[in-house]
Amino acid sequence: MDTDSGTLVVLVDEHDRVIGKAEKLRAHSDGGKLHRAVSVFIFNAKGETLLQRRADGKYHSAGLWSNTCCTHPAPDEEPEVAARRRLKEEMGFDTPLREGFEFIYRTAVGNGLTEWEYDHVFFGEYNGAVKPNPAEVSDYKWVSLDDLLADVKSKPQNYTRWLIILLNDHLQEIKNALNNVTRNTSKTTIS
Repeated sequence: MDTDSGTLVVLVDEHDRVIGKAEKLRAHSDGGKLHRAVSVFIFNAKGETLLQRRADGKYHSAGLWSNTCCTHPAPDEEPEVAARRRLKEEMGFDTPLREGFEFIYRTAVGNGLTEWEYDHVFFGEYNGAVKPNPAEVSDYKWVSLDDLLADVKSKPQNYTRWLIILLNDHLQEIKNALNNVTRNTSKTTIS
């Protein structure tokens, strides 16, 4: 069961200014309402990114591979606080995060639902044990960015729409964040 599906989301305008709140499923219905979200990418010292396979009980995009975790900040919750909270809830660990960029996207995600999000994208490094919550995550893996890009190209149906959008439209920002991690651990940079 999706433990995050009945919560309130923060409705925003195209400048991330709060204009209200709505129940999550309602914000994703009827073409969607623009709302605040966070996406997290965690890298390890080998230069790999941590992916999760969404649990089969998720209200949309169930069973698809995605970035490390995502969520919607609660009303009065800062995006970074929400990102760290959800990282712990979904993947079972906490690590410092930094915001890399923000973007807006809109895409159908199945079951008549639409994601229309003002997304704050966070990055962090972690090299310890991963203990995913089985209600949220059915599997996880560490992959190189090159292997991820190749697999998304050959099997896009296995991945969430927002991860594909992030990789297509914001690949350089993701590579820059990965390079910051690898630079700090004496690895070569990704071009």
